[in-house]
Amino acid sequence: MQSSSSSSSSYVPLETSNVFNLLPKLSTFSFDSTVSRITLDGCPSIVSNFAHSDRKIGDFLGRKKRLNIVGSLSSGTRGGSGFNKFFSEFNNFVRFHCERIPLGFDSVNVNPVNECGSGEQNGGGLEDGALPLSEAVSNGKKKVLILMSDTGGGHRASAEAIKWAFNEKFGDEYEVFVTDLWTDHTPWPFNQLPRSYNFLVKHGSLWRMTYYASAPRVVHQSNFAATSTFIAREVAKGLMKYQPDIIISVHPLMQHVPLRILRSKGLLDKIVFTTVVTDLSTCHPTWFHKLVTRCYCPTEEVAKRASKAGLQSPQIKVYGLPVRPSFVKPVRPKVELRKELGMDEDLPAVLLMGGGEGMGPIEATAKALGNALYDENLGQPIGQVLVICGRNKKLASKLLSAEWKIPVQVKGFVTKMEECMGACDCIITKAGPGTIAEAMIRGLPIILNDYIAGQEVGNVPYVVENGCGKFSKSPKEIANIVGQWFGPKAHELKAMSQNALRLARPDSVFKIVQDLHELVKQRSLTMQYSAST
Repeated sequence: MQSSSSSSSSYVPLETSNVFNLLPKLSTFSFDSTVSRITLDGCPSIVSNFAHSDRKIGDFLGRKKRLNIVGSLSSGTRGGSGFNKFFSEFNNFVRFHCERIPLGFDSVNVNPVNECGSGEQNGGGLEDGALPLSEAVSNGKKKVLILMSDTGGGHRASAEAIKWAFNEKFGDEYEVFVTDLWTDHTPWPFNQLPRSYNFLVKHGSLWRMTYYASAPRVVHQSNFAATSTFIAREVAKGLMKYQPDIIISVHPLMQHVPLRILRSKGLLDKIVFTTVVTDLSTCHPTWFHKLVTRCYCPTEEVAKRASKAGLQSPQIKVYGLPVRPSFVKPVRPKVELRKELGMDEDLPAVLLMGGGEGMGPIEATAKALGNALYDENLGQPIGQVLVICGRNKKLASKLLSAEWKIPVQVKGFVTKMEECMGACDCIITKAGPGTIAEAMIRGLPIILNDYIAGQEVGNVPYVVENGCGKFSKSPKEIANIVGQWFGPKAHELKAMSQNALRLARPDSVFKIVQDLHELVKQRSLTMQYSAST
């Protein structure tokens, strides 16, 4: 992808995928990248109903070179019947095996199982007395279990934000646990999910194939059903050891298997299960499950996708993306922050980020900014740069040893990103939803220089079309944009800052936990009434 004027981009829907999917089997079929939807030999109904709303994103990219990442799955020379036969046989396997409780559930006190895997008395469901809910716990606290996975930093950040908000708003009334369900409570190879994700993302074509091939409902639902055959016992143990009143999923792969388990145990009317979507626009269909009590969406676009997936209006709330607690609190004066960071107190500043690993064209962009922000006629700088290199010590060392005509501050891995943003006037970053949401809270115009295929694709038009920033992959063009913002187009910078503040939702995490609190109260009253009648 080149600059915003001539860059090639790919805008398509959906979010993270289950690494343990049908790709090995699907690899026997050919991928046709010349069409823009998935067809399965006369079975177009299985296409995700999210594809419709991505026409807007396609239109946004119509001005650029467009790439249809995943097209049709055709059966090649084997004929359509081979594909249909495979899915028919696979679904029969799923139906036979996955609607039963797997063997070995004795570790979580289920009834004895027969050799077919089903309970002798109640289909293998948990006995009511085997898993007491948290009302019976002696400390009297309600239990909250947040399910996440370290596939990118945003899921953990949202989980920690929700945990903090519960403690801030309700004190000791709630006990909150955060767990990586796949890593902590599934056997190998399923516990390798974060590592598999990182590998796939580093090899973009593999991630695109995994992401879009898993989008059709028939693929990911059958996949989850088959996966639960192998991991249900361990996941059930992992869930029930916390005895939660509320389960909150902040990851697209944390709905289907847990809900399947809760339904099989008859616990859906006792435990509040909710989803907090952490993608701003395009998101994978696995985010949405009809059995959730509530689905918290960060934007109206995501809410539309949830509705198209079959969720009802009472299930959907649009509160914004929960961000780190430090961004909820008021920011200190810019001059004070700049002084602490060793920056010039008067020059406008741009924040250049490369994520936790310091990836991307950071060095090239920093050097381009060094030239663009120096006025040769006046012989003085018109701006300054704060570079965050993350854990990339080699990059930090190289930038620190370079000679600059403008003030440049180079930092490694920082834990107080809110202060770095508060000290600057605009930001250059990839299209991660958490960084975008945090930048908007600080009123920073955003220049997006990259995105991950799939879940981050729609974030580019979300930022650009809302007048909050621009997109380019060219370091030179990015530097020129910043130079204009710090010079003759200062009015544009100010307007974009106001637009960012308009879209910001700093109180989103408090709205989410307040609504969860109300749901728990309603559920408790319902259960008390049922017990008394």
